[in-house]
Amino acid sequence: MYQDSQQPTILGPLSVYGVLALAGIIAPIIFIITNLITAFSSYPEYKFIRDSISSLALTPLGWVQTIGFMIMGLLIEVFIIGLILSVRGGCINIDWKFRLGTFILGIFGFGLLLTGAFRTDPTGVLHTLEGTIHRIAAGVAFWLFPIATLLIAPCLRKQPFWKDLFLYTIIAGVVALALLIVGVWLPSEWSWFGLYERILTLDELMWVEMMAVWLLRLSLRRVKKLETQ
Repeated sequence: MYQDSQQPTILGPLSVYGVLALAGIIAPIIFIITNLITAFSSYPEYKFIRDSISSLALTPLGWVQTIGFMIMGLLIEVFIIGLILSVRGGCINIDWKFRLGTFILGIFGFGLLLTGAFRTDPTGVLHTLEGTIHRIAAGVAFWLFPIATLLIAPCLRKQPFWKDLFLYTIIAGVVALALLIVGVWLPSEWSWFGLYERILTLDELMWVEMMAVWLLRLSLRRVKKLETQ
């Protein structure tokens, strides 16, 4: 968090940074809950290991999955604002990599929103416009994540409050990039695709969760420090 900022509390002990952090904390949780609700309420043939996350939108409770995707995308966009405001000292004005990384991260969040708004096409049917938008949005979001994190990481190392997450950010970006590269050569009907996609998604969402938890910790620490002055 930018050391010279003094954010007043606006919700109990939470400052503006804390509220924005909560958005990032809640986003992955909502996605996981709606995913599980939809999966366990769908047709018996659905398999976590085999079937894609997106195919849940085609089940009777697919609207729950759709809402989960869209809320997650919106909350991640809100969290990104908090990230930009807090990791800014020495970066936002002079580090083009950080500016580009956070911009790309914003597109990542918007891509998740579009992924939820437009459903995938059922297997074996002609591609529709809705399915095409879904497929492009999902692909762009997945590929932009490692680019964004690897661009943001160098700035984290310069920040006293964020440097402990520098290595984790690098690892999360490299893991996502490696999985995406491997995925290029996977057969389209691979029986373990669902597991592969969930590992990739979990890697990306866990980074958002960790960054948001860190932002919340720093917000509470800053508020406590101000109260003791």
